[in-house]
Amino acid sequence: METTVEELKDNEVRLVVTVDAKEIDDRIKKTYKDFAYKYSFPGFRRGKAPRPVIDNAFGPEAVLATVTDDVVKESYPLAVDECGIVPVSQPEFEEQDSLAEAGKPFSFAATFKKKPRLELDSYDPIEIELPGEAATDIEITLQLDALREHYFEYKDAASSAKIEENGVADIALAATDDKGEAIESLASEPSLYVLGSGFFPPEFDQHLVGLKKGQKAEFDLEFKGLFTAGLASIAGQYDRVHFIVEVKAVKEKALPEVTEEWATETCGFESLEDLRTRVAESITESKQESLPRIRENRVLTALLSRLTGDVPEAMVEAREAELLQDFFQQLQSQNMTMDAYLSQMEITMEQFREDVKKQAHEVVRQDLALDAWAAHKGLEVSDADLSEEFAKSGTEDPKALEAEWRAQGRLHTLREGMLRYRALADLNDTLVIHEIDEEKPAAKKPAAKKATAKKAAPKADQAGKAPAEADKAPAEADKAADTAAPAKKAAPAKTATKTAE
Repeated sequence: METTVEELKDNEVRLVVTVDAKEIDDRIKKTYKDFAYKYSFPGFRRGKAPRPVIDNAFGPEAVLATVTDDVVKESYPLAVDECGIVPVSQPEFEEQDSLAEAGKPFSFAATFKKKPRLELDSYDPIEIELPGEAATDIEITLQLDALREHYFEYKDAASSAKIEENGVADIALAATDDKGEAIESLASEPSLYVLGSGFFPPEFDQHLVGLKKGQKAEFDLEFKGLFTAGLASIAGQYDRVHFIVEVKAVKEKALPEVTEEWATETCGFESLEDLRTRVAESITESKQESLPRIRENRVLTALLSRLTGDVPEAMVEAREAELLQDFFQQLQSQNMTMDAYLSQMEITMEQFREDVKKQAHEVVRQDLALDAWAAHKGLEVSDADLSEEFAKSGTEDPKALEAEWRAQGRLHTLREGMLRYRALADLNDTLVIHEIDEEKPAAKKPAAKKATAKKAAPKADQAGKAPAEADKAPAEADKAADTAAPAKKAAPAKTATKTAE
């Protein structure tokens, strides 16, 4: 098989493939045998019908037409791989003047768009900022502050303090029906009440906002059709209730001091130093787990900032289709419907599709940036490298799997993945890291889980690979993939600290 490539405009190419006469003759011979076995011919045993009988039954061009279709379908992907071209659109085959003929070579041509080679505006080593692995004092302090949140108490605020939205107060409560008779089930002596807890309707809470110690509020509330935990005792009995609420004290949250007594008696550690040591160990362990991913993300972000040129829409659409297919397979494996997913994530279908498209665009840009780095650095993946990768895939017959991929014209996808992985490795080899101390974030971190003296079990190694499947890309190419589950809302950034467990 011989191939020639003609470069056209707008990243389009014309590929001409010529299959030699011997290959055509072999295909014609095989196809006649296939016809003889596939169909029944009166007077002949299966597989024994001669060519003239077959031609007479189906027409003289039937076998040649089949050979022509097969040679185009099977030779095109091989020719694409042989030329090292990566198509990003479906081929348009030129109309054939004649069918394949015995004793003659056969040529066909196809036009398609190929993957562009974009450039980076700089190939200097990447520089990033990264926190150190060891726990810092501020990280330990932040984690202890989060731990204190689990042991808070409420104390009386100043007499001038006012109740705020979602605030807390000691209140005394009286209630009467529309006849002025007391509703004993709603009456209460001074007790702690948290606004926004849902115990009473939001309208109840609104009447308390702004009150100070010693002040009262009287108001009527329509209760028809309403049901909350605080109204369970009168459900369906009253349409309107008159409330008299007296604020006995406005409360504020009081966190415990980080003392030796608190560390030992409340948290159960041997000493305050033991608590700090456990927290530091937990932070360090968590950072050691998360820093490789943080490092990779920052490297790729810096690399993407250097990419120049436009990303082909065809590549984005193809990647979008892949992400959607993978996503729906995940949903199916979890027995989850699309409607349930959208409801859980609190997004619409339009937002979902927009998220997938953005993710696809970003993944394609990342791929092209890594391709540019690999090309500039002269990185290569040989046929021997490909064979070795198939051998590492864990399949029973790696040579058969490689032959299948080669026949299907899929080797370029494996080669691309391996090159991108090697490009990322090369980026890390030359990476310049500026170590920094993490600053206190502006947003308040979620409260940590209650600390115990038991150490947490280590997490599963995220770098571990699932067993290879017979029709799955081999190992090294998978390492280069860094696509998250598609169409989700942005997940909160994982903190570099965690509770000492």
